[in-house]
Amino acid sequence: MSQLSTRHLLGIKDLTKEDIQLILTTASNFKEVINRPIKKVPSLRDITIANVFFENSTRTKLSFELAEKRLSADVVNFSSSNSSVKKGESLVDTVNNILSMKVDMVVMRHSSPGAPHFLSRNVKANIVNAGDGTHEHPTQALLDSFSIQEKLGDVAGKKVAIIGDILHSRVALSNIFCLQKLGAEVMVCGPITLLPKYVESLGVKVELDVRKALEWCDVANVLRIQLERQQIKYFPSTREYSLYYGIDKALLDSLNKEIVVMHPGPINRGVELNSDVADSDQSIILNQVENGVAVRMAVLYLLAGAKN
Repeated sequence: MSQLSTRHLLGIKDLTKEDIQLILTTASNFKEVINRPIKKVPSLRDITIANVFFENSTRTKLSFELAEKRLSADVVNFSSSNSSVKKGESLVDTVNNILSMKVDMVVMRHSSPGAPHFLSRNVKANIVNAGDGTHEHPTQALLDSFSIQEKLGDVAGKKVAIIGDILHSRVALSNIFCLQKLGAEVMVCGPITLLPKYVESLGVKVELDVRKALEWCDVANVLRIQLERQQIKYFPSTREYSLYYGIDKALLDSLNKEIVVMHPGPINRGVELNSDVADSDQSIILNQVENGVAVRMAVLYLLAGAKN
């Protein structure tokens, strides 16, 4: 199989296992490319891609832009903070105006869950979801699985604990779907107030004690507390959260095995992870950032091939 079963990347839920494996294999080839002295390939030389971000982003936006430029695509960046959206223009009108400038693909981040799905039904371009509200963040899950595969040789059969603010995290949901499709066991761990009520219906284990989660897993994917999405207080203070759910080197060293530590960023150092963990040999956080470019190159390249 050399083509995706879909012409959009809206969420991991919509991908088959074969789609995911094709993306990871293609990403592996592109990782070799970006480690060469000449990092560019002409694969998307005739393609124009618009990065349409309605929410702030550092890593994801930079990673997509770098991926697009490494593939020789023409890149247009759009930020809603200084656009006609502020004047009341609709999402479809905004994107159609961009597309009328002959844009082939739209990479979109939006605060509303389902916005990329809505857009995919109303415009002609390929749509890549770069994060929609608390729903999904598919490229993050793909790069996380790619990073686990690179570090441990395979995702199948591995035990992965996702620890932290599961309730507000689009990364958690995409990771659960992706890891399960690749044959991993998944556990979620966090304060009960930060676990969605439906979480057990996703076929994951649930643990409230962080030490037990770490003793169980091969990989800990630690999420930050998303204070910007919280309208009410879900725990007394970040200090108390850190006391019960923060991970430091002493805790890792007290386990009877060595586990791999991941984080999608940005890290709240001293809250969910101490610096002695984030910067340790067990951490593959910077590998995730590097792999993000290769995975996004793979997604854009494969979707360009599925244009029609």
